[in-house]
Amino acid sequence: MINLSKSIVDPEEIVNLLKSEMNFKDVCQKVWFQRLINDTAQERGINVTPAEIEAEAHRQRREKHLEKASDTLAWLAEQLVSAEDWEIGIRDRLLSKKLAEALFAQDVELFFIENQLEFEQVSLYQIMVESEKLAQEIYYQIAEAEITFYDAAHIYDIDMQRRKHCGYEGNIYRFALEPDIAAALFSSSTEELIGPLKSEQGYHLFWVDEFIPATLTPERYQEILNDMFNNWLHQELEYMLIS
Repeated sequence: MINLSKSIVDPEEIVNLLKSEMNFKDVCQKVWFQRLINDTAQERGINVTPAEIEAEAHRQRREKHLEKASDTLAWLAEQLVSAEDWEIGIRDRLLSKKLAEALFAQDVELFFIENQLEFEQVSLYQIMVESEKLAQEIYYQIAEAEITFYDAAHIYDIDMQRRKHCGYEGNIYRFALEPDIAAALFSSSTEELIGPLKSEQGYHLFWVDEFIPATLTPERYQEILNDMFNNWLHQELEYMLIS
């Protein structure tokens, strides 16, 4: 049980709260995932050393600017966990990373090559409106240089955040776009007015600032690895629950 300002929090109260907030299943799933990770790692002879735990603890302390041991203890107390709890959490995360590497590291590059087009990105500006007629009017105004794309986005776009950024969407993966829109964008040229294109959300005008080739960066490698590992966890858990 947890003592919080002389008030006892019973584990059953925590379980009941999780259930009432519809979070109990998610927490149980995390517990099942950790059991699966522990069992599979043990079968494969994968473990985490005390030195690795200590190195990660040092990294977290530096990240949180916990310069003294007393600072670390005070931070742990605020989180209502002990130093042992903290080290167990570090061990679990490191074990998960090691197992993911052991299972799927050799598959990441092949997956990337086979799906390389999907990892292309486009630096994109967008205007979205509800009316096709308005979209056509905006198109002609921009094409005739009566207004810039950025000013039109600031005035007309139905999304307030995009208005504030003058239509800027950022760098978008091909796979995150609807197929018809992706095909139109990636067959266009930079600084070309595209549209109007219709979707379930409305009518779109696009302006491509830059095409970004697919590159297997460390960040993308980790993203693919994490996706493979998470898919594996869900598949294995589903199999365990029905068997």
